[in-house]
Amino acid sequence: MPSDTPQPAFVLVRPQMGENIGAAARAMWNFGLDRMRIVAPRDGWPNQKAVAMSSGAGRLLDEAQLYGDLEGALGDRTFTFATTARQRDMTKPVYSPERAMQIAAQKVAAGEQVAVLFGPERAGLENDDIARANAIISVPVNPQYASLNLGQCVLLTAYEWMRQVGDVAHETHEIGNKGDWATGVEVEKLVEHYEQRLDEAGFFWPPEKADSMRLNLRNLWSRVAMTRADIQMLHGIMRQMVRWKEKG
Repeated sequence: MPSDTPQPAFVLVRPQMGENIGAAARAMWNFGLDRMRIVAPRDGWPNQKAVAMSSGAGRLLDEAQLYGDLEGALGDRTFTFATTARQRDMTKPVYSPERAMQIAAQKVAAGEQVAVLFGPERAGLENDDIARANAIISVPVNPQYASLNLGQCVLLTAYEWMRQVGDVAHETHEIGNKGDWATGVEVEKLVEHYEQRLDEAGFFWPPEKADSMRLNLRNLWSRVAMTRADIQMLHGIMRQMVRWKEKG
């Protein structure tokens, strides 16, 4: 059974190749989507090439709903987006994928039934298909090469959906098994260690520039995100350099 997570239905309109249906299923599954509807697939359904290409998303294909026409596929929908990379002479709002999925998330959260249409590989959705949509998703692509693979278009839209409803970390710093982040006290001890040894080596010269050099060095340490293992290693490096110098 499909998940209970509220989400839009991704509708593949007259897809031509089983491989591309499988790639679309894989892309949807990557981002937590499992409501696929397939309208009049050229090579029939089910399709073993789609299963082979889905790479673990076979359950999604097993539960995909098959329709003979687009009217049936949209019968229970309250709002529909149509994806296209080409200009269409239609009076409809046109959104980027990001903005479209923001709106989709709002509508789904409000209990609406949303669909996103994806056209066949050769030429995309026809004007009659788009006429049934409430809004257009226009993918900003190279105008000299505007064709998107079906799986790519589904992946792009599914990713934008996940960005709106998922907990997306835009920047992380991973810590390995050897430790965690260094504390302020540990960093300060490292700074003191280096300043002391560098002072003994005559690094802070001439005297009138010593204060600014110390400040620059302290700023350097503050810009570096260090773990406790990093701190220990840097202490060890300085100690070894001092030992080597004393041996000489």
